Amino acid sequence: MTKILLVGCGKMGSAMLAGWLERGVAPADVVVVEPSSPALGAVRVVASDAAIPMDFVPDVVIFAVKPQVMAEVVPPYARFGRAVFLSIAAGRTIAFFRGQLGASATIVRAMPNTPAAVRRGITVCCAEAGVPATARDLCQSLLEAVGEVGWVEDESLMDVVTAVSGSGPAYIFLLAEAMEAAGLAQGLPPALAERLARATVAGAGELLRLSPEPAAQLRKNVTSPGGTTAAALSVLMADSHGIPSLMTEAVAAATRRGRELAG
Repeated sequence: MTKILLVGCGKMGSAMLAGWLERGVAPADVVVVEPSSPALGAVRVVASDAAIPMDFVPDVVIFAVKPQVMAEVVPPYARFGRAVFLSIAAGRTIAFFRGQLGASATIVRAMPNTPAAVRRGITVCCAEAGVPATARDLCQSLLEAVGEVGWVEDESLMDVVTAVSGSGPAYIFLLAEAMEAAGLAQGLPPALAERLARATVAGAGELLRLSPEPAAQLRKNVTSPGGTTAAALSVLMADSHGIPSLMTEAVAAATRRGRELAG
């Protein structure tokens, strides 16, 4: 069985761990390094790399800590040189990890998103050309426990991936907030406004997931000429201040920030 060393068990780390256990990974095959984590059932949790059991030799080391602390967290794990190193941190490049782990390290960079918590996430991965297929397959298998997985060859695209899908759930939650607030402004009771916004966003997302039609066609399917939806979309799709232009600006801002985190 694959031996997994999970470094960091916050929201994303714990989502992945739950997905692995649901898929039949044995708790004895996982060690979690997390100073602030409570007990995780039968999974061994240690406070630091120094406390990892001497007889535990991981096949994969997954870094699930914030990018700002990677430089201090990563170096001690270079001793597991035969493992595959998988990072899910925004901004931190393969070159960064190679500098921390050594020239011969096998490194895969990935960006999941928070719907992983309900096994509806999507993760995009990137690896250098020399990374063996077995390492890619291992990472894909682990990440598929929380949703879909895709790959890019050009690492510079990872910052765009982060901006679109990594940060993307926040954009959808903001949309639900805005719809709720707009309903309140038009006189809906608070509980109903929240319920309508939440159910509409969730239901539309599920329809988009299951439908073979592209998003643009689904939008058109709801829009009768001269109707209420068309009136709303004339505002939301305005050239200068509508959602398309705002989203372009937002993704560009997030992409720039990802590149800044790379240093």
